[in-house]
Amino acid sequence: MDHQPKFFENLSGAGKAIAVLTSGGDAQGMNAAVRAVVRMGIYVNAKVYFIYEGYQGMVDGGDNIVEVSWESVSSILQVGGTVIGSARCKPFRTREGRLQAALNLVQRGITNLCVIGGDGSLTGANLFREEWSGLLEELAQKGKIDAEAVKKYAYLNIVGMVGSIDNDFCGTDMTIGTDSALHRIIEVVDAIMTTAQSHQRTFVLEVMGRHCGYLALVSALACGADWVFIPEYPPEEGWEDTMCVKLSENRARKKRLNIIIVAEGAIDCHNKPITSEKVKDLVVQRLGFDTRVTILGHVQRGGTPSAFDRILASRMGVEAVLALLEATPDTPACVVSLSGNQAVRLPLMECVQMTQAVQKAMDEGRFLEAVKLRGRSFENNLNTYKLLSHKKPDAELPKTNFNVAVLNVGAPAAGMNAAVRAAVRVGMTEGHKIFAVIDGFEGFARGKIKEISWGDVGGWTGQGGSILGTKRTLPAKYLEKIADQMRTNNINALMVIGGFEAFESCLQLQEARTSFEEFRVPICVVPATISNNVPGTDYSLGTDTALNAIVETCDRIKQSASGTKRRVFIIETMGGYCGYLANMGALAAGADAAYIFEEQFDIRELQANVEHLTEKMKTSIQRGLVLRNENCNENYTTDFIYQLYSEEGKGVFDCRKNVLGHMQQGGAPSPFDRNFGTKISAKAMQWISKKLKETYRKGAGKVFANTDDSVCLLGMRRRNLVFQPVAELKSETDFVHRIPKEQWWLKLRPLMKILAKYKTSYDVSDSGQLEHVAMLPKEAETGAI
Repeated sequence: MDHQPKFFENLSGAGKAIAVLTSGGDAQGMNAAVRAVVRMGIYVNAKVYFIYEGYQGMVDGGDNIVEVSWESVSSILQVGGTVIGSARCKPFRTREGRLQAALNLVQRGITNLCVIGGDGSLTGANLFREEWSGLLEELAQKGKIDAEAVKKYAYLNIVGMVGSIDNDFCGTDMTIGTDSALHRIIEVVDAIMTTAQSHQRTFVLEVMGRHCGYLALVSALACGADWVFIPEYPPEEGWEDTMCVKLSENRARKKRLNIIIVAEGAIDCHNKPITSEKVKDLVVQRLGFDTRVTILGHVQRGGTPSAFDRILASRMGVEAVLALLEATPDTPACVVSLSGNQAVRLPLMECVQMTQAVQKAMDEGRFLEAVKLRGRSFENNLNTYKLLSHKKPDAELPKTNFNVAVLNVGAPAAGMNAAVRAAVRVGMTEGHKIFAVIDGFEGFARGKIKEISWGDVGGWTGQGGSILGTKRTLPAKYLEKIADQMRTNNINALMVIGGFEAFESCLQLQEARTSFEEFRVPICVVPATISNNVPGTDYSLGTDTALNAIVETCDRIKQSASGTKRRVFIIETMGGYCGYLANMGALAAGADAAYIFEEQFDIRELQANVEHLTEKMKTSIQRGLVLRNENCNENYTTDFIYQLYSEEGKGVFDCRKNVLGHMQQGGAPSPFDRNFGTKISAKAMQWISKKLKETYRKGAGKVFANTDDSVCLLGMRRRNLVFQPVAELKSETDFVHRIPKEQWWLKLRPLMKILAKYKTSYDVSDSGQLEHVAMLPKEAETGAI
């Protein structure tokens, strides 16, 4: 995209007043959004106000509407819920209530509102905006404001951000709080699985989602549940028999537990509710299984926000302020939302109407339409779940006589096992035999290869690391032996799940095609590494889990400083030469600086950072956090930076250092990585099937794939999942430092600096265009899960 960068320095908030409120049900990440709005507002010289207790506070006025400073939002980033409170408000539904609210705003000169809430809260805000000029005229007639004020404050600008754990708002991939709610659900499911396994129990889990089955569906995908009930897709007539047959078949296959997930709004095809108790009674009566019900309730709303939600909310908050600064009387009220990994602006009422259309379709029994209206991401989740949870009888499966090998390469990354599971099950559904290679290409050369079946990968989604085993060894050393094994086992395609080594391996295999015809088969790379340094993709599998580990540790470290005043922590993250973890970790943990290889720095910058922290220590915020990527500079090591800060900060603050190390590679995969792994791998296997059909030569009775587009990497690019020939990605790669030459997240770097009170320039070329809901490319897949 060749455009002149547009910088927001030209946008000034001087003379403007912005108020922020949270309304409706609370959601983790709301505080991160509030913080971003306040700091961005102050950064552009606007006045910023809190409105406490949602619309109720706007109607009551007084101490509920207060001007805030930079420090007012310190230390709230990691807090769940909303620190400015939220309340249901009957008075605001009346014209009298809105009249009083308008008076309270005008008295403070506020004509820019940032509303964080669900569709009800946003609809209320839009009505308020439409009535605004009428309300002011009425106030003038009653003598409460003068004619000058009516003219001066003639227009109310509104920008919404959707905070809702249900992810029930159309037009946005992910609402603030959804990812954190999934974290809570998955933590509980993982804990329940161990006890269920011990006693051979069946567990029925009820999750939130009165009108939207997103949480139920995605958590079912993420834990490999046996059955899921959601309002958008009721089970067919006679589901009771089908479900019981499925559960007993699973038990017969030596599976020691069953997990059934029920959304609280689940219904049957006659619109009658299906409750968790009803499901439990059915299982007990029909099968006699020891069955327990767990209702998660408000646990899902609680706890600290995940790294994803903090970054999402911070980006949305900054975008909301930009949208308010650019708003004119003619721009419709908009919501800022996420599509893929891009911030977009959408007309608020278009989104609300589409959200209501889903409910209408469900009420009228048009369920397939409801699923489609929810968007491509929801539909894909549902199709992937159906594909992976139910094994068709062997007689119904096609037989292709193709053998596909799956292997892990490089360092272990969370989500690898979910990807292997999806590959095996989708491959079998497509009619192939799937072979698992143990210990990467080294194991391949030694013949450590075996056929793997549907049941073998049960329960793999929640496992961290790599069950197949993984090595960094590249195939170049063993080409002949690997070719032998491929011939012996008649391998017709390869799926390589791994990091930069996986990408390099496939380049080597492609180059070796001239000498070994065995490598003339379809090959697909699924990027999996915590470093996020694979060319051709914005996200790699495992990155989200590592980011959460970093952020969790930073939270604890920051908390440890609450007793000891004036302390600065230097934290070293992994990532090779790629600064993604350091940069995004800094954004999500609210750090003061992040040193990365991609943005060269010198002693002057280090000095400026020390001075910045010295200034900060004079305020009420008396602690600092600095992240450093392990390879950002060979001379400015973690020790060097620690010693420099210690010396320069003498008498003002003291220093501690922390190297996070391999804890970033471990742990159970996050919900995002489980689902991203499952969906990206399923898509890769479907591509392999398509290529096998295209390249099979009947006459010779074998597969012959020799073109560049038969060795591809499946990556997420902006809003789409795309297959790219690895040969074409060579030119985009810096092989010396093992990173892509261009990285999207560097655009977010100024965001971190702004929120840490540095003056910087921020390219806003990508934002500002108001899009329409129907126009959004619905392949916008995995910025959502």
